[in-house]
Amino acid sequence: MCGIAGYLDRSGSGEAPVGSVLLRMLTALGDRGPDSAGVALFGEPSQSLVLRIKLGEVGDLASRAELVVARLGGEGIGAVQAERSGPYLRVALPPNTPLPAVTSAIESLTPPGSDAVELISAGRCLEIVKQVGSPADLESAYRISETCGTHGIGHTRLSTESRVDLSHSQPFWAHGVPDLAVVHNGHVTNYHRLRRIYEQRGIRFYTENDSEIIGIYLGLRLARGENLEEAMRASLTDLDGSFCYLAAMPGVLAFAKDPYCLKPLVVAETQGWVAVATEEVALRQALGHHFRASEPPGRTLRVWETTMPLLAAA
Repeated sequence: MCGIAGYLDRSGSGEAPVGSVLLRMLTALGDRGPDSAGVALFGEPSQSLVLRIKLGEVGDLASRAELVVARLGGEGIGAVQAERSGPYLRVALPPNTPLPAVTSAIESLTPPGSDAVELISAGRCLEIVKQVGSPADLESAYRISETCGTHGIGHTRLSTESRVDLSHSQPFWAHGVPDLAVVHNGHVTNYHRLRRIYEQRGIRFYTENDSEIIGIYLGLRLARGENLEEAMRASLTDLDGSFCYLAAMPGVLAFAKDPYCLKPLVVAETQGWVAVATEEVALRQALGHHFRASEPPGRTLRVWETTMPLLAAA
């Protein structure tokens, strides 16, 4: 019983109060997911490849941050600009930095596990911030309400199967795919079968959360040349279970709703914005009452775009 939310400013100006809107929606959905909260925020393209790196949840995080910066610098990547905030290290690299080399360098620092150093997000438009606790805790730690941008997605989590920690919190970045993030409410029942197939192809998983499979699935189809709408439409057949999920890329917000329609999702559109949330109360608390909200039927897919230019494929 998680809560998901998404908001897109149709002007694409990059100055919309995306963080504030998402925070109000997640606060309204807080009772659906008291274990963790997070947001994926999109803005205008940066001149750098921006990384958000989880340093761990215990131990000497300052020393780990120094180790990460030293390792990236030793890879011949170029200028490394870094700033630490709590368990996160935010790093800016040259925009043409090869992401596989970055991922390999970071993952070599600690063994896989709950306290491993992990790349949480990477891209020129995307930054993910998430943590254990409520939306209020997320706000007090990172002041997400002060972040403006073009669009974003958010999540409040109730853990039903996997553990409660930063890595298992959502949104999930689609590892290896710049600027693609997802949030999910529901259960992907063929997760274990798909995971075995993907692991046989050499794909690494970072959690035991079935939601992680969605970003991996979309990323693989995008790599085959499909656009996001095509990939998400295929997911309505290839993913089993009762679920709703949101996906976001530069200039794009989308949702997919499974055929069984067992998980709620409410949508509102105006000339200026689009908003999606698990419950209507989240839309009203964040955006007022002067709009019409409706719940789409099962097997519905919608894709919206801002007016900002999309990034060329990496």
